[in-house]
Amino acid sequence: MAAVPALLESRAALLALRRGLPRSGPRVVTCRTLAGLRRVLETRLVDAVVLSPQPAWLGELGELRRRLPGIPVVAYGPFRPDDGELLLACQRNGVAAVVVEGVDDPVAGELVVRCSVTAARRRALADGPRLLGLTEPLQRETWDLLVREVERPIRTLSLARRLKVSREHLSRQFGAGGAPNLKRVIDLARVACAAQLLQNPGYRIATVVRLLHFASSSHLAGTTRRIASVGPSALAELGPRGVLAAFARGNTRSRL
Repeated sequence: MAAVPALLESRAALLALRRGLPRSGPRVVTCRTLAGLRRVLETRLVDAVVLSPQPAWLGELGELRRRLPGIPVVAYGPFRPDDGELLLACQRNGVAAVVVEGVDDPVAGELVVRCSVTAARRRALADGPRLLGLTEPLQRETWDLLVREVERPIRTLSLARRLKVSREHLSRQFGAGGAPNLKRVIDLARVACAAQLLQNPGYRIATVVRLLHFASSSHLAGTTRRIASVGPSALAELGPRGVLAAFARGNTRSRL
């Protein structure tokens, strides 16, 4: 499950954020320091960063946005009318959204989800059902789940339990009508996420291997070639949409 590291001054804001995130969505990870936030970004798949901006942190915020421009930052705090300069600094540093504590608490989680890495990936892969011939409700429900949950390779049996069907029924129905093999689509979603992460200058291939729990760099390389016919070094240029297009052109079926 993806993480939302939160560096917040207010416990009330932290609780509001936790309450507002969907049960099937990312999990809040509390950070007490900027160093702690950096550790989470290097060790967990992150959907968004939520922090209470302070003037002393603006340099760090700017560096974070330069290294990881694809990881949205949400500013959450008790902003007052005389915080105009602070809000302008947030805007200059590419903050994705501003949540006012005490006013926007009921929608804090919704705002974070709306600008999250997962939401961006979902938009990039929006043509997936059409390109892959996923027309049935079970196929589309499976696709939505796979696009959302990419941190670890999900097993077909676990997926079937989540969808309340048998493994045999899921495998058979997902591939019906000429749709790709389910296991290849699981790999497609994870490689698309790898491409998305590698568009951040601060993430190297070894980091992405760790964040997505590939067994090794060789494992990522082999999976990438099967799915997109390129090596990992080309993923950043392709991006998630390019990975999907490459897969749809000729990698939907296993080669004997």
